[in-house]
Amino acid sequence: MDQRVGITITEHLLREQRESPEATGAFTYLLNELIVAAKVISREVNKAGLVDILGATGDVNIQEEQVQKLDVFANRVIIERMRHVGQLCCMGSEEMADLIEIPPQFPKGNYILLFDPLDGSSNIDVNVSIGTIFGIYKTESPDTDFDFLLSEVLQPGTKLVAAGYFIYGSSTIMVYTTGNGVHGFTLYPSIGEFLLSHPNIRIPEKGKIYSVNEGNYRYWDEKTKAMVEYFKTKDKETGRPYTSRYVGSLVADFHRNLLKGGIFMYPADLKDPKKPAGKLRLMVEANPLAMVVDQAGGYASDGHGPVLEIKPQELHQRIPLYIGSKKDVEMAEAFISEKLTL
Repeated sequence: MDQRVGITITEHLLREQRESPEATGAFTYLLNELIVAAKVISREVNKAGLVDILGATGDVNIQEEQVQKLDVFANRVIIERMRHVGQLCCMGSEEMADLIEIPPQFPKGNYILLFDPLDGSSNIDVNVSIGTIFGIYKTESPDTDFDFLLSEVLQPGTKLVAAGYFIYGSSTIMVYTTGNGVHGFTLYPSIGEFLLSHPNIRIPEKGKIYSVNEGNYRYWDEKTKAMVEYFKTKDKETGRPYTSRYVGSLVADFHRNLLKGGIFMYPADLKDPKKPAGKLRLMVEANPLAMVVDQAGGYASDGHGPVLEIKPQELHQRIPLYIGSKKDVEMAEAFISEKLTL
């Protein structure tokens, strides 16, 4: 594949399409429409301080979290942009309890889009990087009847055909994979195009950064406490201590570690009895990022095994997440499974 820095995302997608004999163009069209939705969201994020789209709406979403105004906007943009493309049989959003039906006036296809419209939205008001996470599956049967879709949607991450994220920060960047490596594109506002800026991203096998909300320390079990202490303990031979970096936007912490190496962790804790399995959502957050990091040479685990191999039981299932450089995640996994102790 041509990895020339500066080629457009459209050209990149078309080149991938030409290299796949069975490609019909439907998938390329689908991704192009998602990119347009991200451009619209990026524009609104960049002027958030100038218009009345900051702050909470007063509503609570399916995750029992305060809904931010930009959350609502981003969710609506993606749904309205994607429902008419003719390639989707349904969608699923982190913001909505049920699957999103494709209206009967629009044609359907065999792809399923799952997304977190605005990850890290609690940071909007303080101008911290936020993002959109997405994963795309394909139905395993030709039937696109909405009544039979939930079983089609609940596929393990190994079945993803594409995944990625858009990060809205000092610049807007799209990182994605279709199972043929990981590539990053930066939006150039003056021409309105995403241009290839990070070809064939590879995460270092071992990093020097750990990312975790240590404010939850008192709610962790002893295995988790020991694991974090390991990363903080000085040991010249193993390159410790690690540097602590935690933004509080999953997509921002993940993106930094993908480029520089390290581990992001959101362990299970006892802080909220309603969420004993962890906070992050398997289908719309963990699986897409797990596919990205896997394709970049890293690893994602729930503490006991690969995230991508988990068979989901429900649309909004939560899991613990350890994701990043392969050796760092394997080390965390060893602590959680009690194969290693301090």
